[in-house]
Amino acid sequence: MDKRQEIEDLLKEYNQEHIIKYFDKLNKNQEEELFKQIQKIDLHQITELYNNTKRPIEFKESKIEALKYLDKAKLTKEQKTKFDDLGKQVIKNGQYAVVTMAGGQGTRLGHNGPKGTFKLDVYGKGKYLFEILVDNLKEANKEYGVIINWYIMTSKENNQETIEFLEKNNYFGYDKNFVKIFMQSELPIVDANGRLMMGKNYKIKEASDGNGGTYSSLRRSGCLTDMKEKGIKWVFIGPVDNALLKMADVTLLGMAISENVQIASKSVVKANPHEKVGVFCKMNGHPKVIEYSELPEEMAEEVDNDGELKFGESHIMCNLYTIDAIEKISKEILMYHSAFKKNSYIDENGKEIVPQQPNSYKFESFIFDAFEFFDDIAILRGKREDDFAPVKNAEGVDSPKTAKELYEKYWNKRKN
Repeated sequence: MDKRQEIEDLLKEYNQEHIIKYFDKLNKNQEEELFKQIQKIDLHQITELYNNTKRPIEFKESKIEALKYLDKAKLTKEQKTKFDDLGKQVIKNGQYAVVTMAGGQGTRLGHNGPKGTFKLDVYGKGKYLFEILVDNLKEANKEYGVIINWYIMTSKENNQETIEFLEKNNYFGYDKNFVKIFMQSELPIVDANGRLMMGKNYKIKEASDGNGGTYSSLRRSGCLTDMKEKGIKWVFIGPVDNALLKMADVTLLGMAISENVQIASKSVVKANPHEKVGVFCKMNGHPKVIEYSELPEEMAEEVDNDGELKFGESHIMCNLYTIDAIEKISKEILMYHSAFKKNSYIDENGKEIVPQQPNSYKFESFIFDAFEFFDDIAILRGKREDDFAPVKNAEGVDSPKTAKELYEKYWNKRKN
């Protein structure tokens, strides 16, 4: 059987035969590329993911409990010193690495380019988000007498642009021998009927598979092996868009070591019951984060005996792992969530259709879905004004304006 026939049979098996209609429009190169792409796609998985969009999320059978945490502001002097000393030792020994998730574009900010290249208007002259992260790392390097290994995850969409930007800016003074850039994996986008969509380059439309893809991408890219060869024992994974991110928090690290856990995370208290953040809990005896869109209203509003939100610890993408934990997770299949979004596509006549309304499902796994593979997690409650200044929206909450205010307030406080 020739290759084309093989591909056609495969597409028919999974009700994707509409793709066959594009074949006659392709030149030899395009055909080869498309066939290669189709063979790599797990059509069974995509069908399952689409079918899951029709099923409601149920927590009825699950036992959900609040998760214990330590409040950084309420640690005793002895606790803080103990944690800090343990954390410092690991970093000084060169056994600590950081990963930055930088696969996103700044579209929601009205910025044309990778999110890390967005300039936050601080102190008049402004700083790029990448530059703010470098400042943070350089400060830690100076304090602990090392150069921390920095791994940056990009996407197919922004990889080249990110590399060019960092090269042009000389990595903001960071030693590039300690920087490695790797790419996130992707999954196809399907329309409202579960059909694959064609992009204007005559390739199936794909999108990054969510920040949960970080673990497998670290392994697939060789970065995990690189970490092990360098003797790394602990890895911090955080986003590119938090202007107050502490990538080398020795208190968090020391607490994780002291509590003998494989994973740890920093939280901040929810601003209100309906803030759009995921919250920590224990489900069926395992740590979990329930995304705000999946949290039942009565749970979001539940309070404990002290009048505090029972599920009030927000996940702020400030996660820490042993190298063994990352290795373990990288071999597991994480659950996927679907998002209904707008995506342009090419119809069967080769005409580009730009939708006005959401028309397609994007599938992504979330970084915190991996917490369920462990029995426990150590949570350190930080402070919003010290730890969390996200740059997500063009205006309003979590915008450049709010991040600028938080950033300047924090650094003014540090200087005085």
